[in-house]
Amino acid sequence: MNTPHIAVLGAGYTGLATAQLLAKRTGATVTLVNNRDRFVERMRNHQLAGGKQVRHLPLHDLLRGSRIRLIIDQVTRIDLQERQIELAGGVPPIDYDLLVYALGSHADTDAVPGAAEHACSVAVAEQAERLRDQMRTAGTVAVVGAGPTGLETATELAESYPDRTVRLVSRGALGEGLSWHGREYLHRALDRLGIQVWENADVAKVDADGLLLAGGDHIGADAVAWTAGFRVPELAREAGLAVDERGRMVVDGTLRSLSHLEVYGVGDAAAAHNQDGRMLRMGCGPGSLAAACAFHAITARLAGRTPAPLRAKDDALCISLGRRDGILQPTDLDGNPHGKVRTGLPVAMLKNFVLQVTGRYTPRYPNLVVAGARQG
Repeated sequence: MNTPHIAVLGAGYTGLATAQLLAKRTGATVTLVNNRDRFVERMRNHQLAGGKQVRHLPLHDLLRGSRIRLIIDQVTRIDLQERQIELAGGVPPIDYDLLVYALGSHADTDAVPGAAEHACSVAVAEQAERLRDQMRTAGTVAVVGAGPTGLETATELAESYPDRTVRLVSRGALGEGLSWHGREYLHRALDRLGIQVWENADVAKVDADGLLLAGGDHIGADAVAWTAGFRVPELAREAGLAVDERGRMVVDGTLRSLSHLEVYGVGDAAAAHNQDGRMLRMGCGPGSLAAACAFHAITARLAGRTPAPLRAKDDALCISLGRRDGILQPTDLDGNPHGKVRTGLPVAMLKNFVLQVTGRYTPRYPNLVVAGARQG
């Protein structure tokens, strides 16, 4: 394979960085396919819902001078036998020698009746904007899901709209993944912002007036923000790639598919494991680590070298609680908290720094992904 053609599917945090690195540091021809013409700072969608302006980042501007061929279209099928990508726009299929699958994840609004119709998924920029528009007249908003995205959304809305009622509904106990001190601090922060909390509450239905719980109780709301659970596209499963029970591509320690050696998977849509076999969680940080590892694995194999496997030992949750507060919880890769939890304004400043780097600088300087991941 003298000058391979590499197709990268998805221009989120991981896909964009992988495509840029491969185009910059290899002699390969790189084609990047994305379903929209701009880079979305997904980690800032809760701020978008809270009325904050976010950067407009056209992909054509970010890729200018990179030699990457950009195609704005929806992927409909992957033909593994012919090594082709079929698109919705009616253009001829894209041939590839190597494929990087980075289509990410989306909110699972199909799991609960009425969620797709009445709730706004904060994972999608357009729906975050829709929630922002609803907040202009809504007196009460219910946030479903109390993971990091749900906590950031609830606290951002409460701080941005102090005259509105914010209700946070969690399927489990509040603060799962945090230490005892972290959970205590979280409760105090939510109380300070006046957020009403429902714990161990299963949402059975979403309607125009709010939420119906499995036990029969109704939580009234003029607007509903949905952050409860994510799912990945079905394209990998439909193509015949090896996937796990959630539909995530099963990859080895170098992010290469276990069933098709010409395919790599990075980001939320791939089930990446470290050297001890422990799985990385979904998220921008682990995704960047996987992107760096896949980039090094591809370049090593193209040069005839044996690539190093993914190296990762620890993780951390960095959660903003509004603009001036936050929680930083060190964890292991299994999500168990350990070490000292950090809180307050310094964490909020750290989270803002991370957002600035991943949104303003990394899309233009992908070498930061390699440096931050420490994957060589």
